[in-house]
Amino acid sequence: MKLTGYGRREWLLGGCLALAAVIALVALLPVIGKAWAITLISLVCLDYGCLAAFFRDPYRKVPAESNILVSPADGVIRDIELLKDTDENEFFEGRSVIRVGIFLSVLNVHLNRAHADIEIKDKQYKKGKFHDARSPLASKENEAMTVFCSTKVEERVFPSIIRQISGAIAKRIVCEAEIGDEIKKGARFGMIKFGSRTELFLPAEPWMKLSVKVRDKVYAGSSVIASVVGGKNDAKHSE
Repeated sequence: MKLTGYGRREWLLGGCLALAAVIALVALLPVIGKAWAITLISLVCLDYGCLAAFFRDPYRKVPAESNILVSPADGVIRDIELLKDTDENEFFEGRSVIRVGIFLSVLNVHLNRAHADIEIKDKQYKKGKFHDARSPLASKENEAMTVFCSTKVEERVFPSIIRQISGAIAKRIVCEAEIGDEIKKGARFGMIKFGSRTELFLPAEPWMKLSVKVRDKVYAGSSVIASVVGGKNDAKHSE
């Protein structure tokens, strides 16, 4: 099982502690007995296995179709909302925006991947609360990292936003993408540790066709979340 470098500190430290615990239990074998030693060693190994599994980095086959956008996170589509007159709309030059919210449980892979070929225009970190990531309050009040992107799908260039949101358990957002970076569709750029929410903001235009609905399961980098229909930019849709 491949583990992500974003969690190197956690899984290395956890591995060292697990190894030390196993060595100590082996040394205490004459005192606690074979049955207890085997039981406790098994629990230590199981606990470490669960920790390591959280930081797993499975291979994902990115769809070859050039007109599609993929999910930025593993999880379940929690909500889909049309936004008007919000702060996010300003980045879209005042036009309407579709927000797709994805809930990640502790059992999901927590790596975030680019939904398309993107260039990072800006990133903004916001301190906040730690509501359950399934709560409507999480989107507005929780700690978050917002990444503003220029997105290219075939001949069309348009703005998009990815937002990483902490949950009730998640306490650390990792985002290695920096302003000016160009990231290919499906490439990793960060993760949210231990339960969270990821949101994708897309133009609410006739040429943007969503491929998901609420309660759908999605996988980062491989599940199709939307597609772009039509060819080159219209003048009013250009950046």
